[in-house]
Amino acid sequence: MRKRLLAGLALAGAIALATTGCSGSASGSTGSSTAGGGGAAHKVITVGFAQTGSESGWRAANTQSMKDAFSEANGFKLIFNAADNKQEAQIAAVRSFINQGVDAIVIAPITVDGWDDVLKEAKAAKIPVILEDRTINVSDPSLYAAWVGDDFKKEGQTAGEWAKKTATSPTNMVVLEGTTGSAPALDRATGFTAGSAGAPITTLASQTGNFTRADGKTVMEGFLQKYGNKIQMLFAQNDDMGLGALDAITAAGLTPGKDIKIVTIDATHDGLQALADGKFNYVVECNPLLGPQVSDLVKKVVAGQSVPKSQVATDQSFTQDQAKTALPSRKY
Repeated sequence: MRKRLLAGLALAGAIALATTGCSGSASGSTGSSTAGGGGAAHKVITVGFAQTGSESGWRAANTQSMKDAFSEANGFKLIFNAADNKQEAQIAAVRSFINQGVDAIVIAPITVDGWDDVLKEAKAAKIPVILEDRTINVSDPSLYAAWVGDDFKKEGQTAGEWAKKTATSPTNMVVLEGTTGSAPALDRATGFTAGSAGAPITTLASQTGNFTRADGKTVMEGFLQKYGNKIQMLFAQNDDMGLGALDAITAAGLTPGKDIKIVTIDATHDGLQALADGKFNYVVECNPLLGPQVSDLVKKVVAGQSVPKSQVATDQSFTQDQAKTALPSRKY
């Protein structure tokens, strides 16, 4: 009787062991998972994305690209936060991601400074940080894993080189700057100065329009009230501010593109349409479709792979004829 009981227990144990070995997951696995080929399980990567806000058409395209790339179908859970261009809100969002224990944090920094403390907190929590679009100044570069974005200085330089070729005689210019203290505003200004060096251009005024159409219009109205038809050129650091300025220029009885030559940066669909219509004179691209590059980078960093510290997107520039050719297939 005792021998039959022991044999029965042994058989039951063998069946239980065999059943466990055929299951799709091990008892030691953690986190959500999706079934992969051959029945393998893959952990879903939870990512917190701190966006600047929704200040422009470029930003809307950038946000959509990120959401598409960090989809459930691609193996991600995305926690999204747009800070409405308020750095304190953006830093609070990053701290919230840390408290939630995400696998990685992606930040499109509103300004270049003020990031050391929260990035040290992320590092202490062993959560890698990837910068998207904009750059920052930090005391220790190891506080972030990598950066993906556009070359803002080169964009500004390209715009400045066009201005230099266009200003064949003394030219008065006004500038619509981006968000004060942001990497694109600082770098585009530096690049434009380098590209236009030696040109007979006098800057009458330079003021932030916060990368928005509304502020671009308001600031341009102020420029026109003060300087009137003395203004011969406008450098808008993004399309949206330039588009806002068009309304102010037209309302002042001037013809944009003729009375005032306009160069902008972004190359959104609306910006290229204004160029094709002859209202802008030249547009430099800033590619917003960074999602695929960023998501690929996140996967590698979370897996412990080494990655380049910086990755630069490819940008173009457009004349009127080139804008007309590009518009039918423009994605943003």
